[in-house]
Amino acid sequence: MTDSPTQHCGVIAVVGAPNAGKSTLVNALVGQKVAIVSPKAQTTRARLMGIAIERDAQLILVDTPGIFTPERRLDRAMVAAAWEGAEGADLIALVVDGKGGTGPKVQQVVESLKGRPERKILILNKVDIADKPRLLGHAARLNEMLPFDETYFVSAQTGDGVPELKAALAGAMPESAWHFPEDQVSDATERMIAAEVTREQLYLQLHAELPYASAVETEKYSERPDGSVEIHQQILVARETQRAIVLGKGGTRIKEIGARARAELSRIMGVPVHLYLHVKVNPKWEEDRSLYREIGLDWVE
Repeated sequence: MTDSPTQHCGVIAVVGAPNAGKSTLVNALVGQKVAIVSPKAQTTRARLMGIAIERDAQLILVDTPGIFTPERRLDRAMVAAAWEGAEGADLIALVVDGKGGTGPKVQQVVESLKGRPERKILILNKVDIADKPRLLGHAARLNEMLPFDETYFVSAQTGDGVPELKAALAGAMPESAWHFPEDQVSDATERMIAAEVTREQLYLQLHAELPYASAVETEKYSERPDGSVEIHQQILVARETQRAIVLGKGGTRIKEIGARARAELSRIMGVPVHLYLHVKVNPKWEEDRSLYREIGLDWVE
């Protein structure tokens, strides 16, 4: 990495309502998976940085939790993390589900952006499944509410429009030395990545059955002499009935969750992974300060 005066680098805060496709878009811009994705709203809980390179520019993409009306302490911590991720950004990118439209949740985020000093762009996502005339109508309405510097139409899922968006983001970055090594794609620790991958499998396999109130904590992360990695995690749920759902009949569900998470982690880390999962019932896990630190959130009153 050279400190050439032609280098550009900046922070892009990716914000929006839950399920707009922010994490999928960050992964598409980085060119590999750095954030977990599921059909469940509010999958992203903490601020996560994805790091992308485009020509002479390094893009520091802050994937933030979805912005919504918080009801519980965990909700408040997630929304606080979203707005903290936008503080001091060179650019705020509002991602809107092009199929879902401009409902109250989207309007709430747009209202919150008014008066902020950062440059703002609008990204209409999911254009592959959205009606084109409606898309244009959404863009017009949102720009009436808040004039954006630019509007882009993309599909993070298929990649349609992503190269053009990435080039435009690179062109908007200030002149600056790169903040990270060229081969680094995320700021997440391996412990955090391990917990997130298991949580993703929980959501993908149980999203219709398991309530949102669950968490994954990495208790032990160590490297074995042969280079493989040993990981012990506990899945926290609030009730015994939820524990039974995670375990499945005869332990079949947790075995499948573990198998898929292990395969994904081995692929990400490039080494064999030994993953051990157990489920713990703790009705007050959302009141555990240490867990908030573990999953990358600040404690809020």
